[in-house]
Amino acid sequence: MGEIITVDDPDDPRLHDYTNLTDVELRRRREPAEGLFIAEGEKVVRRAGDAGYTMRSMLLTRKWVDVMRDVIDRSDAPVYVVEPALAEQVTGYHVHRGALASMQRRPLPEPADVLRTARRVVVMESVNDHTNIGAIFRSAAALGMDAVLLSPDCADPLYRRSVKVSMGAVFSVPYARLETWPKDLTTVQDAGFTVLALTPDDRARTLDETAPHRMDRVALMLGAEGTGLSRRALSAADTWVRIPMSHGVDSLNVGAAAAVAFYAVTAGRPQE
Repeated sequence: MGEIITVDDPDDPRLHDYTNLTDVELRRRREPAEGLFIAEGEKVVRRAGDAGYTMRSMLLTRKWVDVMRDVIDRSDAPVYVVEPALAEQVTGYHVHRGALASMQRRPLPEPADVLRTARRVVVMESVNDHTNIGAIFRSAAALGMDAVLLSPDCADPLYRRSVKVSMGAVFSVPYARLETWPKDLTTVQDAGFTVLALTPDDRARTLDETAPHRMDRVALMLGAEGTGLSRRALSAADTWVRIPMSHGVDSLNVGAAAAVAFYAVTAGRPQE
């Protein structure tokens, strides 16, 4: 069981992992470099542990100690107990869920390793909004996608906001980064996947016409909110696909479009 320690100094160095959580640029630099990420909320902390991530420490307000007692008992990590006002002073926001954990990152797998056992894959290009990243991972997990591949400039799935929005789904869907974009899409194609580029372009075939649920291996490629997929990514795809729109709506936001497309890709998929 980890030691439970009451802390009343916001500058206590033991709280270093939790400082300035709202400073996005700072955390983007610090967390990968220091090998950590932050899990927020009881469910997310539990799911991170269940997924095999090692806990570095916990930061709890007093009322959450009993709630998280079983987690505390299973870990050797120290538990820092603070008043709500001090938690806000350290983190930069009101921690209304009352439970934070600093978790140890793991090395990312190689794309080829992720693809080896997958049949339905998400590929994201330049998706930098953490809310969208989290929403896409949650839909990918819920709708049966097997893995996610990220272009080099996609946001970090383990950033606190992404993890929170995904409700911990980032822990259950394997993911990797493609180092050279879009050249490394050939790695996906060489593994037997048909790369479908999701775009509202009129030249794209509808998902119904394409019938991706009948394909053996499918990689569905999504672009950033607003700009969509780059010309280079579209050129590298095997086929362009679109979701038919009605009532004068030209497109959905990327999170909603992803969920619709994931269902089309996985519907009727044989159960293994």
